[in-house]
Amino acid sequence: MSVFSDVPLAPPVAVFKLSADFREDSHPQKVNLGVGAYRTDDCQPWVLPVVKKVERLIVEDAGLNHEYLPILGLPEFRSASSRVALGDGSAAIKDGRVGGVQALGGTGALRIGAEFLRRWYNGVNNTATPVYVSAPTWENHNSVFADAGFKDIRPYRYWDAAERGLDLAGLLEDLENAPERSIFVLHACAHNPTGTDPTRDQWKQIAEIMKRRSLFAFFDSAYQGFASGDLDKDAWAIRYFVSEGFELFIAQSFSKNFGLYNERVGNLTVVARDNENLSRTLSQMEKIVRTTWSNPPSQGARIVSKTLNCPELFAEWKGNVKTMADRILLMRDQLKAKLQALGTPGTWEHITQQIGMFSFTGLNPKQVQYMIAEKHVYLMASGRINMCGLTTSNIDYIAQSIHDAVTKGQ
Repeated sequence: MSVFSDVPLAPPVAVFKLSADFREDSHPQKVNLGVGAYRTDDCQPWVLPVVKKVERLIVEDAGLNHEYLPILGLPEFRSASSRVALGDGSAAIKDGRVGGVQALGGTGALRIGAEFLRRWYNGVNNTATPVYVSAPTWENHNSVFADAGFKDIRPYRYWDAAERGLDLAGLLEDLENAPERSIFVLHACAHNPTGTDPTRDQWKQIAEIMKRRSLFAFFDSAYQGFASGDLDKDAWAIRYFVSEGFELFIAQSFSKNFGLYNERVGNLTVVARDNENLSRTLSQMEKIVRTTWSNPPSQGARIVSKTLNCPELFAEWKGNVKTMADRILLMRDQLKAKLQALGTPGTWEHITQQIGMFSFTGLNPKQVQYMIAEKHVYLMASGRINMCGLTTSNIDYIAQSIHDAVTKGQ
């Protein structure tokens, strides 16, 4: 009898199961709107031209080797990543109270930050501090903080299903009622899965309450530049919080905005009160990294670092990112227009009011099942779609499928 006989079979990760079902479908008009990756108008993966250029530079650089990186990662990558998040003129950077930890993607950055907070925030080895995540949120947020040892993970109101927008009143009330020093996971831009972000005035209201009630902000920044096409615009909320004197964490991912999905390039930016607090914090994070992955990989970090630290390459990258963002914005405009032209019941203004890769369509589970079973259009059970899966050649079919789901699939 195997020593693993009592191990239960874990359920598959939903988005990867959806992709597996899509691959097995032989229907000629099948469409995958589930997986969170950019696709061109030909529905193909896109290697950014600037990434190809930098990869050639790396290959031709005779001075590079495969020695270990420092435990906290490639220094020039870490500093450039934090600079992109906080801005060239960041007072916090100039004051020497900003540091970074190279991580295995945005998930790794979240996990290192969560592990540190569980060990050292609000009391040594504190598992009872409430961690708040938006309702709904990216499914990994709950799992990352639970696996780090937090016992009290709570939702805060975010999505107003009736209005198909932000539930600001509910969000502010949950902030007011949260115990002091609670941790709040905030989406910096392009909220996943809803695509609905607070306005700048709403962010100011959120920050005022969090500051007054001593709540800790942990930003997840997976889509900077990818949401609007403007790096500074997409980082506004983070920079405002820093300007208001918050100590905070930022989990950065370069999967989307560099197209480096399989390189797992992430950074955890730490904004501390002063350099002494930063040094002590990074020293403990170094110990966590040492027993987690020991040393980070170099290739993806070198690509990002060379791009961010060279003005010409940086300008080219910003153009590549805008190309992706603009295509998504175009698909949003066209999908809304086609649904309105079809006379699809309900309002579809939220399609263009939302931003980023994902859209929360408002389709219910029965309508989603109709889309998959009858139309071979694959999307998450929540009704979330990846706007990158829409192309000029399939958008008519998708719009008609949504129309049919709303009118027949209820």
